[in-house]
Amino acid sequence: MKDSLLSIRSVTKSFDEVDALQGIDLEIRSGEIVGLVGSNGAGKTTLLRLMAGVYKPTNGSVVLSNGHPVSQMRQELGVVPESTGLYSRLTAWENIRYHSRMHGIEDSVAWARTERFAEHLDMKENLGRHTKGFSRGMKQKTALLRALAHGPSILLLDEPTAGLDITSARTVRALVGQLRDEGGTVIYSTHHLAEAQQVCDRIVIIHNGLIRADGSPDELLEKTGTESLEEAYVSLTLEQARVRHEDTEKEGLLSTWWRKLFTPNTPKSTFGGGEDE
Repeated sequence: MKDSLLSIRSVTKSFDEVDALQGIDLEIRSGEIVGLVGSNGAGKTTLLRLMAGVYKPTNGSVVLSNGHPVSQMRQELGVVPESTGLYSRLTAWENIRYHSRMHGIEDSVAWARTERFAEHLDMKENLGRHTKGFSRGMKQKTALLRALAHGPSILLLDEPTAGLDITSARTVRALVGQLRDEGGTVIYSTHHLAEAQQVCDRIVIIHNGLIRADGSPDELLEKTGTESLEEAYVSLTLEQARVRHEDTEKEGLLSTWWRKLFTPNTPKSTFGGGEDE
């Protein structure tokens, strides 16, 4: 049995009157890729944010192997959110270096790790370019390099291949597999069953805030008596998926003030979204 790195114990998360997660128990062990699979609104993103310490559970606990809450030990985590959140006026390396310095990592150490993984992602020649002109795939690769530069114990990926072309998606999946082969631990959120089966050692099916199954692809097939993961998923999630409620947590007063202070007023007639900043 591999060592446990992260324990989620009897966790619920509520937003107003909506229970986004209900009684979640999950152990994340070292050296495995765990797929979180579910439809939009299932609770995947809420669970990832709890693991990252962005949310606090309404009930229960999310703790690392040393017993500390993840909110106090974020340096152990590398996070690639669905929105990359890059500073478009900085180069790829400057984005990565800024993030690494926040973790107290020396530039030489961060650069060595970045250079190594950039080779695998075919990004080495682009590290000195400003991210403003990057494609979706290049932004995603930069965000992945940023998450790895401080040497995290656990990597959290939220829909890491969403919007990527076939080649970029294959490259990202290959790097995830390499990290696992080197003893890394990855939480891989996706709503694509085929991708989860291809990448993940374990698949955790989440539906309407509940864990419906947790096991290897073969174990899920055996449990449901089905011949494909799609059939297994359908048999475990027969009731209609609920409306998504994962982003409705109220913003704090300090956060509201800070956002208003640094967000310029923009005419409502302006359209055509800007770059990540």
